Amino acid sequence: MKILVLHGPNLNLFGRREPHIYGTTTLAEINKKLQALAKELRAQLSVLQSNHEGDLVDFFHKNMDSAAGALINPGGLTQHGVSLHDCIKAMPFPVIEVHMSNIAAREVWRHHSIISSAVKGTVQGLGWRSYTAALRALVELAGEKKKT
Repeated sequence: MKILVLHGPNLNLFGRREPHIYGTTTLAEINKKLQALAKELRAQLSVLQSNHEGDLVDFFHKNMDSAAGALINPGGLTQHGVSLHDCIKAMPFPVIEVHMSNIAAREVWRHHSIISSAVKGTVQGLGWRSYTAALRALVELAGEKKKT
């Protein structure tokens, strides 16, 4: 089972960027935790971090016919990533939105996610554990979809 993991703009700065909000875990450490969990769940991950919306859209398109699901932390595209939103709606597999922080508990302008209406669900506010919780749920969802 192939699962996509997409990290949006500035997420390569995890561990350094606002550690009081995002913690000190780096993106490399998050990806390592995800890879270990994926092995346990018998899934294969294909991971991309990009600061460019088009790269994320292209990654979805490239893997559209081979992936069983995707996790995405849209980062700075959460509120305004229209092409990313539209792309996710076109995917034939479940997509889960992930955020390290609880965006509803932050600045008012962060409360709305344009991505949320395009995804199956959202996991947020658990720090790096948002990613692992989302991966567990996604593998279950993708497995159920395979059976139908």
